[in-house]
Amino acid sequence: MLHILTEPFALGFMRRALIGCLALSCAAPPLGVFLVLRRMSLMSDVMQHGVLPGIAIGAAAAGMSVWAMGLGGVAAGLIVALLAGWLARRHGAHEDSQLAGVYLLALALGVALISAQRGIDLTHILFGSVLAVDDPALYAIAGVVTIALPAMALIWRPLILESLDPGFLAATGGRGGIWHLTFLALVVLCVVAGFVALGTLMSVGLMMLPAIAARHWAVSLQGQVKASVALAATASVAGLLLSYYTDIPAGPAIVLTAGALWMLGLLLSSLAERGSAR
Repeated sequence: MLHILTEPFALGFMRRALIGCLALSCAAPPLGVFLVLRRMSLMSDVMQHGVLPGIAIGAAAAGMSVWAMGLGGVAAGLIVALLAGWLARRHGAHEDSQLAGVYLLALALGVALISAQRGIDLTHILFGSVLAVDDPALYAIAGVVTIALPAMALIWRPLILESLDPGFLAATGGRGGIWHLTFLALVVLCVVAGFVALGTLMSVGLMMLPAIAARHWAVSLQGQVKASVALAATASVAGLLLSYYTDIPAGPAIVLTAGALWMLGLLLSSLAERGSAR
């Protein structure tokens, strides 16, 4: 059994994939927990499509450079978030409806830009390739995690207050808008970092599924953050092993494993409720 668990990671590309996924597991799921708390779970889906035009422009400017596509993706994601917020305030509409409109336009623009460029594999950008993660990609992921974790620690308390009682924070001069925008910037960073390994369509899976599942494994917010990180790390290891032994693409295997952990949490939570009812 030990040999089965360790043999795949004797290969260099498997070790790099594992390190990248574990690094993402430390930063992305805690942000997902706050997205769930703030009833913004679909915001991550908006961002994963909103970054596509920037990734396409970065690829056009510098080829398949991780840094060029990453910087372009971050810029595009921030523009989508800020533009949707400005439209909501300008026209008095709900921010979610403005986000939906902006991200659909961004998605169409991104696909059009990528399709117009010869020599760029649209499938690779959309679905990624965990097993093709190289050293520059690892440095990019490590850089994002290095920024995201201290930033999360810095905004932890005001972000909790802004999530639970934004009216009180505004009344006490807490400048909730700053914390909101900082939080969205961190989400964009993690989505872009995830696209390097999992692609734009899979990157949110490692952020949101462990965060959603964590509600069935812990009660307190701190407990949910810890549980989400543990579940994401478990899904990363188990997903890579599943991919290695069954020849399933690694990105979908990791997301499917995270989904299985979520379903397990649902089942155990349901059994616990039935037991307490008796």
